[in-house]
Amino acid sequence: MSQEEGNILIVAGEASSSLYALRFLQSLKKTHPNIKCFGVGSREMEKEGFDCIGRSEDMAVVGLQEVLAHYSDIKKVFNELIEQARKRKPKVILLLDYPDFNLRLAKKLKPLGIPVVYYISPQLWAWRTGRIKIIQKYIDKMLVVFPFEKPFYDEHNVDCEFVGHPLLDELSEDLYGEEGRKEWRNRYGFVDDDIVFGLMPGSRRSELKLNLMVQIEAAERVHQKNPNIKIMLAIAPSFDLSEIQEWLPENLNFPLVLVKRDPFEMIRMCDVVLTASGTATVMVGLMHTAMVVMYRMKKLTAWIARKLVKGPKYFGMVNLVLEDEVAKELFQEKATPENMASEIQNLLDDNLRKSQQERLKQLNVKLGNAGATERVVEAIKPYLEEH
Repeated sequence: MSQEEGNILIVAGEASSSLYALRFLQSLKKTHPNIKCFGVGSREMEKEGFDCIGRSEDMAVVGLQEVLAHYSDIKKVFNELIEQARKRKPKVILLLDYPDFNLRLAKKLKPLGIPVVYYISPQLWAWRTGRIKIIQKYIDKMLVVFPFEKPFYDEHNVDCEFVGHPLLDELSEDLYGEEGRKEWRNRYGFVDDDIVFGLMPGSRRSELKLNLMVQIEAAERVHQKNPNIKIMLAIAPSFDLSEIQEWLPENLNFPLVLVKRDPFEMIRMCDVVLTASGTATVMVGLMHTAMVVMYRMKKLTAWIARKLVKGPKYFGMVNLVLEDEVAKELFQEKATPENMASEIQNLLDDNLRKSQQERLKQLNVKLGNAGATERVVEAIKPYLEEH
């Protein structure tokens, strides 16, 4: 395939989807080294030769008020993507998650005659099911990562393939080994017998604003009852250490260790985790680490979410996949420092913690087999070979 024939437009507007897009680029290069990819992605994707029109780090905002605040910047990227698609005429468009943006983009780009593949499905089974009509009209193929999503799309006559979850490709035997865990913990001053309590407030700035301080307050309460516990703040790949330090209060009432390294390694260092809802819950679950899931939104955004989300019993992705509240969920007004501290305190009981860890092991089975990224590349190839 010549370079001229090798354009793909990729839109990965969030931290998790940009990781999956990065892996897609790396896998695609093995068989199609001359393909040029452009669109929305991360700095890591740029290192792979990706032409970045918009950055994932800047576009990952949540909630009506947050989106409105960044509207002009997001709209500028949206318009530029349409213009560049007209100029470059990509063989295929690969959209990852980020549904409000991506479904509007698909509607604009489909008239150009470019096939549109959607990888990481919008959560239509949870809310705004009316958007299935948009997908039926503008999406040529849907690639889903959760097993319960395929029957939904089959029912609505959407060409859909279950590829498995790409996070499974990130796992290795070393992550589960005790030797690596001890080495990583010792590097940050944790000895073998320490109980390490990890905080994971989210990968977006809007999440930090709403989740970080209440997690810190919860940690303070846990520390008061358990003065020997070690507390660690896991820094998402989308943030620099210096950024997080600016968010923290000057005088903390307990020692807090800031760690930034591979997310799975950070999780593996912990015995219990308080995590914001999202892909992070799947990552914690795959490490078989006991957790409490929380999430807070702006009041208006939460009110709208409650009106629209009617179907699922759970909001934590790990619980949705396991079809049970394996990890305790605390949303909005229930996500208080008192409640979070109480639930974490429960998990400091060895039996309760080990019980949850055992149940989380089912997650690896439920999510399918490794190799999701390669299956995505295979699903894309027919579009690249068409002339």
